[in-house]
Order: sequence, then C-alpha cells, then structure tokens
Amino acid sequence: MKSLFLTIAVLILLSNQSFSQNIERDKVEDKYKWDLTDIYPSKAAWQADVDLLKAEAEKLANFKGKLGVSAENLYKALKTSSDVVKTLWKAWTYASNLSNENLNISENQAMMQQMAAVGTKFGEAAAFFEPEILQIPKEKIEKFIYEKPELKNKFDMYLNNIQRKREHTLSEPEEIMLASFGLIAGVQSDVYDIFNNAEKPFPKVTLASGEEIKLSPAAYTKYRTVENRDDRAKIFDVFFNSYGDFKNTLGANLGGKVKKDWVYAKNRKYESSLHASLNADNLPVSVYTTLIEQINNHLPTLHRALDLKKRMLGLNELRYYDLYVPLVQKVDMSFTVEQGQKVILDALKPLGEEYVSVLQRANNERWIDYIPTIGKRSGAYSTGGAYDVHPFILMNWTDDYESVSTLAHELGHTMHSYFSNKTQPFSKADYATFVAEIASTVNENLLNNYMVKNVKTDEEKLYLLGSYLELLRTTIFRQTSFAEFEWEIHKKVEADEPITGEDMSAIYFDIVKRYYGHDKGYCMVDDYIQYEWAYIPHFLGYTYYVFQYATSLIYGTSIVEKMIEQGQPAVDAYYNILKGGGSKYPTELIKDAGIDPMSSEPVKLTMQKMNKVMDQMEEILKRMGK
Repeated sequence: MKSLFLTIAVLILLSNQSFSQNIERDKVEDKYKWDLTDIYPSKAAWQADVDLLKAEAEKLANFKGKLGVSAENLYKALKTSSDVVKTLWKAWTYASNLSNENLNISENQAMMQQMAAVGTKFGEAAAFFEPEILQIPKEKIEKFIYEKPELKNKFDMYLNNIQRKREHTLSEPEEIMLASFGLIAGVQSDVYDIFNNAEKPFPKVTLASGEEIKLSPAAYTKYRTVENRDDRAKIFDVFFNSYGDFKNTLGANLGGKVKKDWVYAKNRKYESSLHASLNADNLPVSVYTTLIEQINNHLPTLHRALDLKKRMLGLNELRYYDLYVPLVQKVDMSFTVEQGQKVILDALKPLGEEYVSVLQRANNERWIDYIPTIGKRSGAYSTGGAYDVHPFILMNWTDDYESVSTLAHELGHTMHSYFSNKTQPFSKADYATFVAEIASTVNENLLNNYMVKNVKTDEEKLYLLGSYLELLRTTIFRQTSFAEFEWEIHKKVEADEPITGEDMSAIYFDIVKRYYGHDKGYCMVDDYIQYEWAYIPHFLGYTYYVFQYATSLIYGTSIVEKMIEQGQPAVDAYYNILKGGGSKYPTELIKDAGIDPMSSEPVKLTMQKMNKVMDQMEEILKRMGK
C-alpha cells in the first residue's frame, strides 16, 4: 500500500525551493496555468478535508491490538488507513501545488505546515500497524486472505512486503533500540554538507582573462566548460586537489557512513549492505552486479564516444577536463508552448491513440502550469498524488528545445501515474523508484527519434544526436562508475578491511582510468581526479541509489528499441509498466514489459542504439567535411 504517511522531509523538499522571476501570475492567460479547482473548488473545501483528516487519523487507534482478531478486522483497519492516506495525498497535492505557484505567499506556506503536522499525526497514529501485523503468524495471514478476497485484491502487496521482511525484523525492544540510532544516522551527510558548502576553504584561480574566481562547487560547475583549455586544466587541478587536501577527514566521514550502513544491515541479518538496500523494492542483487559487469563489457562503446568527442573538439589528446565541454554548439531551436505540445503529440503517437488522447486532455483541461512567474518554484515536476482526479505538471517554459524535452519527460511520469491510478486500487497504484524513470526516458527517446527524423538541417540533427550521446555517456557510464566505487568501499568494510581516504582515492582512480581508457589513450586522467569521489554528495546522502539513474535510462532505451523492432506487441507490453503501479515488484513489471533486467539484453540494446547515434554523427561530419 502507499506509504502510510508523508514524511516531513518530503514535504519540506517540495515546498522549499528557489524560484524564477518573470511576470506576475495574474498576467498569464488561463490556458497556460493548471486548474487546481479540479482537486478542490476552494481553500475552504481543502480545509474541511484537512480537519476531517485529523479526526480520521485518531480513529485508527480503535484498531490497535485487534488486527489479528479476524480477516474483517484486518481489512477494515487497512481500508481505513488507506482511505485516510488517499485524502492526505489529495490535500497535500493541492497545498503543495498552490504553494509552488508563488513561494512568497505566506498563507500558502502555512497550508504546507498544516500538511506536515497532519502527516506527522497520522504517522504516529498508524505506527502500530506493521509491528502488530508481524505478530500475526504467516499461516493466519494466508487464512485471512482466503476468507476475505478484498485483502488480496487491495492489500496483498502491502502484506507480502511485511511478511518477506519478517526475518529481517527484530524484537520490539531491539527495534526500539535500533530506531533510536536514527538521531545520528544522518550525521555524516550533515557534516559533509556543512563542510562542502560553507567551511571548506574555496581556492582561488586566476583565468587567462585576468578574472579571479573562488572555486566553490557552484563556481566549478559554471567554469568547468570555459573555452580556454588552459583555464579548464587549472580549474580542475586546483578544485580537486583542494579536496585531496582533506582526503583523510573526508575519507573518515564517508567511511563512517559506510560502516553505519553495515551496522544496520548485519543487525537486521542481511548478507551485505547491498542486500539490505535493494530489499526495500525486493530487487535481487544480480540487478546491481549485472549492470556493473555489462557496462564494463561495453567500455569499447564509451571509448568510441570519447574518440568522437576528441575529433569534434579538434584535439590531439582528450583529457578528463575536456569532458564537460559541449560536444556540439547549441542550435537555436525555438518552440512556443503550442508548438511544443504539437511536437510531443506527434512524437508519442507510437504509444497509441489512448495515450495521445490523454495527452490532449492534459493540454485542454489545464493539467500543466507552464509560465515562469514571480515567486514560482523553479524546475519541473509531475505529481499523481490526487488519485481520484488526474496528475499535474509544473513547468518553467523558456521557448527552447530543453523545454520540449523536459515536458516530454514529465509527461512520461504523468502518464505512468494516470494509467496506474486508473487501473490499480489506490493501495497498489504507487510505483517504485526503480521503475519511476522508465516512462520518462521512453518519452525522451521517442521525442529524440522524432526530432532527428524531422529536423531540417545537418546542424540541428548533429546537435540533437550529440546531446543524446552525452546523455547516454554521462548517465549510463558515469553513474555506473559511481555505483562500482560505492560497492567496492562497502565490500572493504564488510570484509573487516581498513578503508581510509587514501584507499578510497586509489579505488576511485583505478575505476575512472579503466572506464575512460586512460591506459589505452582514449582519455587521459590526471592524478588529482583520484579525489573526485570527495566531491560527489550522493555517496553521503544515499545508499546504493545512483545505479538507478543508469538502469532507468537503459530499460527505457531498450523498450523503445524493441518498439522499433517489434512494433505493436512491444508497445502493448510496455503498458504493463504504465498500468502496473505497485501491483507487482519492479523486476516483474519490467519483465512483463519484455525486458529481463537480470540479463545482458537491455544493456546490449542500449549500446547498439549508442553506436547507431555515433554512426549517424560520423555520416554528418563526413558530409560537412570535418
């Protein structure tokens, strides 16, 4: 079933963003603004639901100690909880979207604070559910499901998830003791954030122009693409060596986080931290290990891309500090909102009439908020939290191709939510992170294919192909190299071997040199890159997460390649993901879509696509005489 409560962290994350400034919202035509009255006709109606939620949450206490009495009791308790969560998500979606229209309006921020309070209250009221269900013998649960088919239809995945984690669940006193360590669980991440963003000395660099810059992480991101190559070399050298100066401190901090992961995993009787992390979505470890193995097998494809980049940049030798320089110059491709909508409708026609008709509804019925206005949240997102209504998308349209691509991406999430909400009961409509980005990358692939086929000039085609190639390189190969580093340092700790900042630097350096073909001359990796691991915040904030960036793009790309090859049968299979929600575990849904995530096929198909892109680029370069 969907998460029992919305954590305060999520509420803060989506309500505390920076915003862009342009025009006042009331100056924007209604057709470019979402219509939140589809959720609630007024704030008063929203407040009535919030007040009701507070009362309904208190009723959950009536079920405490009674979940194992009968099938009927268990069903009523789970249905009551699910109904409360559904209303909670609906109210949160309204308040969050309204707040994000203008973060300067304190009244709307107060609504989000109400939601945080209600979410916390519900979480406390429902905290007894899972421990109490775990006390019910497995055989009795199965008997209840047999007696009450509604339990299977709506809550089988929820109950199965609790049951399959039984061997990793401790006694109540042990669980309380382990939970108490939550107070210090995020210390390493907090320490890193403070050090990296505030207290770390930011070195200064003087560019060839005479400009002196202070190399904060933000400044590094801005200046690492400067045209002057000597400046790039200097920026990389000074920036990463500044992390090397603190390698022992940063290594001790990351090592502490890795040890924390292992303490939690082994106390819950997991074989490794990797097993513990992947078990949340019931992912087999082979998903992770297969990705690393297959990407290593296909490093020649990365090396070909590096050679092509060296050729296109006109270099005799490619170095690591050249990797962020754009492969091709950006082409001016302008799109109004209406033009972008039409391009997307045409590009996504292969997904069928129903898909396109829902996209048209999203345009016509104002599911999307397009225009950047004063106080509006920056970026873009899609939310399907209003289960009985429809998804909503926040955009900040800038009349360029990136806006079209971003909208196609978010519409992938929207359509995933739409079809899952339409097909599954609320308790099984939410989908796992592991499949969440597949629908968005399918849309991006289809859009790119359409654009490449229909552009008018070689320059436009080269820009589109080059941008797509860089996406594949950075998302698949770079993120997998991060995943391999993360795995290696965890294995060290789990084998009771020492792991210092120097050890981490050596491990990271070996991986980077292997991936980028340093010893074969494809891309020269300077010694200071061994400290790059210390710059990546994901290693502190997440555990075994970054690999999903790579797998999502691989699965989405291979699904589209199968559509091209097999036609309608592959499209029909893809709908098993779109409509599946959380009705099955992620790997099962992907298999139902015609892709075996434990096999070599998805990586193979994606690498074939990557090589086709490079073939096309080389043909264009040949025509251009380059």
